[in-house]
Amino acid sequence: MTTPALAAEVSSRLLRPVCADRAAITCDTGWAGPIALPLGDERAVQAACGIMHVHGRATGRPAPLAVDYATATAGVLAAQGVLAALIARARGARISAVRTSVGQAALLALAQYLAAATTDDGPPEPPGCGTATFTSADQVLFECETFDPLRWRRFWQLLGADPGASARGWRPFQQRFATAACPLPAELRGAAGRAAFQAVRTAADEAEVSVVPVACDPRPPSLPPFTVTAHRGPGPGPRDHGGTGARPTLVRPLEGIRVIESTNRVQGPMAGHVLQLLGADVLRIEPLGGDPMRAIPPIAGRCSARFSALNAGKTTTEIDLSTRAGRRAVHELVATADVFLHNWAPGRAARWRLDSDDLHAVRPDLVYAAASGWGRHLPYPPPMGTDYLVQAHSGLAAALRPADEPPAPSLMTLTDLLGGLVCAHGVLAALYTRTRTGGGARVDSSLLSAAVALPRPAGRPRYTPLDRPAPTLDGYLQLGPAARSRPRRTARAVGLPPSAGPKEILTRLRTRPTRLWLLRLAETGLSATEVCTDLRELARDPRFSRALATADHAVPRTPWEFA
Repeated sequence: MTTPALAAEVSSRLLRPVCADRAAITCDTGWAGPIALPLGDERAVQAACGIMHVHGRATGRPAPLAVDYATATAGVLAAQGVLAALIARARGARISAVRTSVGQAALLALAQYLAAATTDDGPPEPPGCGTATFTSADQVLFECETFDPLRWRRFWQLLGADPGASARGWRPFQQRFATAACPLPAELRGAAGRAAFQAVRTAADEAEVSVVPVACDPRPPSLPPFTVTAHRGPGPGPRDHGGTGARPTLVRPLEGIRVIESTNRVQGPMAGHVLQLLGADVLRIEPLGGDPMRAIPPIAGRCSARFSALNAGKTTTEIDLSTRAGRRAVHELVATADVFLHNWAPGRAARWRLDSDDLHAVRPDLVYAAASGWGRHLPYPPPMGTDYLVQAHSGLAAALRPADEPPAPSLMTLTDLLGGLVCAHGVLAALYTRTRTGGGARVDSSLLSAAVALPRPAGRPRYTPLDRPAPTLDGYLQLGPAARSRPRRTARAVGLPPSAGPKEILTRLRTRPTRLWLLRLAETGLSATEVCTDLRELARDPRFSRALATADHAVPRTPWEFA
């Protein structure tokens, strides 16, 4: 099987600014890794690992992402593995190789969905389908966002929607981050369709709801995935962080690194989760009474499964950051920490006097990481910095779908996940630089910078009928590259004359079970992959046992191996 060239390209691009001595570390990025399946391309990974299923929930059938999301994510993991290994070597560990895979990257991207699907609490799959992309009377596609039900109700009231429809729509709208589907009442789409986009924006401004038009151009803006700004104050100079002397190989190369994390939702917790998986000791600061996300169903054991998927293994302390005593407690924690990580709303760090200059005064060699929605590239008027608005504005919503479908964000939280990974990579870059200079730094990243970091073609792809998952008698089949591009061979493999067209092939595939077609295609040298249509099955599938662990719910195992 070919190696994923795009993963190597992404990894190299992320490592270039650090000027790391990559020759010291061998990095092997495969397709399947520990997953016992013949996965040899992006589509196969998306099909087998559940990405097509989760992305397709909004439309009611599996659908591929039209960008190489899993492969690009594996590239980020590869770059992280290299930096973690180099940090460990600088601290005396004997590490010379790191291994990861596209399949493991896909499972990590689905961590929250896997956790929610494999608990005994609540329905295993969300009811209904639909997106939250609306079309105005003048044919402008747009996304809206609010976390406040009163603002939601006011917005639809101003657009003339039935109050009962807006009430029924609030719950699926609010839960779409968790379910990847948004079955809204048709009355809301009707109300949006009767108003010109300027009227929609006026209503949004009055109701204090964010509205963003969906960009139809898939090309991203130009900005770096993260920035690292060295702390200019006096530092201790180059020194070993975490002990001296030769050490045996560390299975978790960040052992001894202490991270203080004050984050919520997905992006920030994912960054801390990655650092914890690499061996860091992560302490979460939560508000008094604990993070409210802990109580969001489905519950696994005594905690939200989705919360646990990103925060298991971290220790916790409760602090009221709005008080002087709370801020003093943060200073005391930072005095013995290596990293401080947050994804607070813009301006909050300065208001609380917990910005990078404040904490570098306490710990000059601290790596201070701030993750945000838009960074310094806010559109006007400034919207909320959430996943789907960033997808819409950045062109990613257009890149995700083929040319015969309207642009729309995926309701799988793509930029939240990738934003967390990019933030964690920035932290690793700063920690590696610290091993050489001894100085602290500030790391800035955003959902927008993560969306831009995802490689995409200049134009939207055009799918043939064979490019989408094909329904079979008992499920779906994703045809491999040769089977999609050589329909004459595919026709013969499924018992049709070579002159049969794609529609006849698809009709034929519906008549037999998926596994029969997998055998038939393999006999003629054509690859295909069974499409996962139930995440619970992955946790029960022995072929995934080396990539997934199960306790109260399924969880992806650490996606790196170090040697």
